[in-house]
Amino acid sequence: MPPQSRRAAQAPSALSDRVEVDAALWPDVARPPSGRPGHAAVARLLVGRALKRLPLVVHHSAGSPVTHTTAGPVLTIHDADAFYRRIGRHGLIGFGESYMAGEWDSDDLPGLLTVLALHVDELVPAPLRGLRAGWVSTRPSRDRNTPQGSRENIQRHYDLSNDLFAAFLDPTLSYSSAVFTSFPARFETLAAAQHRKIDQLLDLARVADGTELLEIGTGWGELALRAAARGARVTTLTLSAEQADLARSRVRAAGLADRVDVQLRDYRDIEGRYDAVVSVEMIEAVGAEYWPSYFAALRGALNTGGHIALQAITMGHRQMLNTAATHTWISKYVFPGGLIPSRPAMAAHAAAAGLRTVSDQGFGEHYAETLRLWRERFDTNRQAVRALGFDTVFPRLWEFYLAYSEAGFRSRYLDVRQILLTEGSTR
Repeated sequence: MPPQSRRAAQAPSALSDRVEVDAALWPDVARPPSGRPGHAAVARLLVGRALKRLPLVVHHSAGSPVTHTTAGPVLTIHDADAFYRRIGRHGLIGFGESYMAGEWDSDDLPGLLTVLALHVDELVPAPLRGLRAGWVSTRPSRDRNTPQGSRENIQRHYDLSNDLFAAFLDPTLSYSSAVFTSFPARFETLAAAQHRKIDQLLDLARVADGTELLEIGTGWGELALRAAARGARVTTLTLSAEQADLARSRVRAAGLADRVDVQLRDYRDIEGRYDAVVSVEMIEAVGAEYWPSYFAALRGALNTGGHIALQAITMGHRQMLNTAATHTWISKYVFPGGLIPSRPAMAAHAAAAGLRTVSDQGFGEHYAETLRLWRERFDTNRQAVRALGFDTVFPRLWEFYLAYSEAGFRSRYLDVRQILLTEGSTR
């Protein structure tokens, strides 16, 4: 069930001591899979052994209390049978669903997930890794990013509620990595750090007074506002009706309606050519099947001598290939149809479209800090999120998503990069 699910009219059933789970909204969270008993037994044996070798503490809530130690984050398992049944049947999806169901907790969720990300290859013995297909599933065809599918996939995440995103983002409503001047970052500096990120991208694309700029992926309009303040004329595209409405309101309030045109439009339907194109963390929602279309659209929208500035989350190429056809917890509950590209994949598709990579700079540690600030802000505003109508499972889903993402960057499994493209292939 995607994350837009709210509390239903019927009364939820209590399936754990910690979380009320409505089976109509969250069918795969409400009850552990029946499966074969052997799956749970094997998972208990293999995962249990693997966890003991890692720098963390495994504690069963029915056992003796655990005092804080230097051994690492504490994984507290409330329902061991359900925990191992889920992992034995659905792997990492089951691990996430078990957290959503309240079957385990941690005193340091991002720290725990970082440890697991750093040692992910050790969780399954080498001789059994070839059997990976036995506990992973392929992506459902309904999540394909066809023109109609893209609209539905974007709406399932970005149209949850503008108020939800406002509950943890800074006042710029920027939902992508910031660029800080020092660590650890503070929430009070986040808006300035987001402006720093935006300015770097606009500088890369050489956006100035009179520039005709195309933005693919509006967000809530902050980049368009900042570009228009430079004197650019901005056309910005989104598939989220909620984002488009708020972005238009912000543009009007800033007195820039004559310089910014917010369009509810697919990137495949771009009209006209532009001096510069900017797209921030949008390629992750395109899907590998449509990367050729995306880069062709970028190239087709560019005037001669123009520049394209992208900000993109990336992962290693081998990891991307392993993930491409796999249904993951993130694709099931957070970003349906999404896939994080690798740097080689992006460079190859850009070159095939007639684009040359001029620069490519990574700053993954900044994303880890951005996510930490979002997660802490979300935790502070949990009651406000519940007041929006979301049920008890949703905050745990969102908490897991933010911590899971933070761990990806802290472990360097993920990176985020700003990339400059121009016309002309390097091949």
